[in-house]
Amino acid sequence: MYFGEFMGGFDLHIASTLGLFLGICLAAGVLADLLHLPKVTAYLLVGLFVGPSVLDLIPEGHVELFEPVLKLAMAVVLFNLGCEFTFNKVRRLASHCLALSIGEIVTTWGLVTVGLLMYGCSVSMALLLGCLAVATAPATTILVLKDFRSEGPVTESTGFLVAVNNFACIVMFELAFLAVHLAQGKLHDPLTHQLGILLQDIAGSIVLGIVGGLIVSYGCGLLKMARWLVLLVATTTFLLGVCETFDIAYMLTFLVMGVTVANTSDMTEKIVDELDHLTGLLAVLFFAVHGTELDVNAFLEVGMIGAIYIVCRIAGKWLGVYTTARVTKQPREVRYWLGSCLFSQAGAAIALATIAVHRDSELGKPIQDIILGSVVVFEIIGPLFIRQSLLRTGEVPLAQAIRHTSSTPLHQARSVADRFRAALSRATPTGSTISAVKVSDLLRRTKGIHQSANIDAVIAHIEHSHDNTYPVVDDRMRVMGAIRYPLLSNVIFDNSVSQIVCAEDLATETQTFLYPDEPATHAFELFQNETDDCIPVVMRDEPHELLGVVRRSDVMHALITQHSKRK
Repeated sequence: MYFGEFMGGFDLHIASTLGLFLGICLAAGVLADLLHLPKVTAYLLVGLFVGPSVLDLIPEGHVELFEPVLKLAMAVVLFNLGCEFTFNKVRRLASHCLALSIGEIVTTWGLVTVGLLMYGCSVSMALLLGCLAVATAPATTILVLKDFRSEGPVTESTGFLVAVNNFACIVMFELAFLAVHLAQGKLHDPLTHQLGILLQDIAGSIVLGIVGGLIVSYGCGLLKMARWLVLLVATTTFLLGVCETFDIAYMLTFLVMGVTVANTSDMTEKIVDELDHLTGLLAVLFFAVHGTELDVNAFLEVGMIGAIYIVCRIAGKWLGVYTTARVTKQPREVRYWLGSCLFSQAGAAIALATIAVHRDSELGKPIQDIILGSVVVFEIIGPLFIRQSLLRTGEVPLAQAIRHTSSTPLHQARSVADRFRAALSRATPTGSTISAVKVSDLLRRTKGIHQSANIDAVIAHIEHSHDNTYPVVDDRMRVMGAIRYPLLSNVIFDNSVSQIVCAEDLATETQTFLYPDEPATHAFELFQNETDDCIPVVMRDEPHELLGVVRRSDVMHALITQHSKRK
C-alpha cells in the first residue's frame, strides 16, 4: 500500500514526495554523523527503505518524474570532477596514474570475465559483464570525497581513475557488443560503419563539452558572480537536453566541459564553489531517489552468478591497483587503499545494461538483472570503503573524521525561545542588564583536556562536548591554550602519526580568561571581541586552576532573561 493511500485514499503530490525525500534524508544525515557513516550511504539506505523494496511509501510514477533532476545532478558532479584536471595536473597524474588505471582495468575485466566463464556463463555475457565491471560510480565516489574534504595522493588518483574508468567502460562495452554481434552474425551494418558511429558519438560528446566549457569560462568572466549560477544551470541543462535528443553519452560531455573550464578560466575554484550551492541539494535528492531504485529482490534473484560478479569485481579493482602500484613502486597508501576507493558502481553500468536490453533483449536482460542486483551491494559498501581508505591514508581533516555537534535539542529550543523574546522586546538588551549576575552563576564545570592526552582522548572529549573551544591544561590545571574545533579542519587525521600527536600539539594560544567573582557584564564585553563560543574561568590565586567555562549562549540567555524580568 502506498503512503498516500494509507493516509486516506489519495496519492501524495510530487512536491510532497520531494519534501519527504529531503526531510528523511536530513534526519538520516544526522544519524550518519552519530554512527560514523558516510552521508551518501545514509541517503541510499533511506531511499531503499522508503522505496518499493521495503516500505513502499513513494507513489508509483513519482521516481520517474525525478529523472531529469537526477541526470542534472550527475552532470554537475562530472563537471566538478573535470574542473579538477588542468593540463599540468593531468600530465602529473598521468605519469603514475595511467599505469595504475590500465592495470586496474585489465585485471578487473579479466577476473570478472574468467570467473563468469568458469561458472558456465556464455562467452558473450561474460565478455560484456567484464566490460561493465570496469565502471566506477562517479557521483557516489566524488561526492564522498567532497563530503570528507579529503586531499592527498589517494584522493587525486581516485578522481583520475574514476574518469578513465568510465570512459574506458563505454568504449570497451561498445566494442565488445560489436564483436559479439559480429560473431553471432547479427551485425546488420558493416563493421566500419558501426565503428564510425561510435567515433562520431565520442567526438560529438567532446565537442559539446568543449563548447559548453568555453561558454561558461567566457560568461563567468563577463557576468557578475550573482549571475554565474544561472549561467551554469542554463548551460548544463541545455547541453543535457542536446545529449538526450541525439543519444550522445552525456557523462563524457560534462567531464570534458569541466576540463575545458579548468584550462580556460582563472576563476575555476570560484565557479565550482558557486555550483556547490546547488550540488549539495541535488546530491541528497540523487542518492535518495537512486536508493529507491535499488532492488533487494533483484540482488537475491541473481544468486551465485551475482555473487561471483561481485567478488571478482572487488578483487579485480583491489588487486589491479595493488599489483601495478607495487611494480611501479608507488607509495604504500596508494598500494593498499586506492583500489578500495573504486568499488562503487551505478550510473554508467546501469545505463549501458539498459542499452544492452534494447539492442538484444535475450542477451541484455540477464546482464541487466545482474547489474541491478549487484548495485545494491556496491552502492552501500562503496562509500564505507572510501571512508575507511581516506582515514587510513590520513587525507581527511580531523574535523571531518569525528562526530561533533555544537548544540543539543534542548539548547537549541532555548535559543529559539530567547530570540523570540528578544524580538518581542521593545528595547534592545545591553550588557548592563546582567550587572547582578556573576560569572560563577554561569559557570559550566569542566576539567579540560590534559596537554599530554593522545589523539583518541582528544576525539573522545570533543565528541562528548557541545562546545567548540576546549581548554588544554597541565598537571597543575593551569590553562596552557585551547583546542578550537573550527581550526581542526586544517589538521589532517593520520593514523600513522596519531600515536605521537597529543593535545598540546593541537592547542593554540588563548589570553582571555574570566574569574568566578567577576560580574557577567565583563564576560559580555569579552565576547564582543571574541570569536570563541566559550571562555575559560580560572581561580584568581596561583596557579590559576581551571574551574570551567562560560558559554556565549549562556551569557545571552541571562541577558534576555534579566531584561524580561526588569520589564
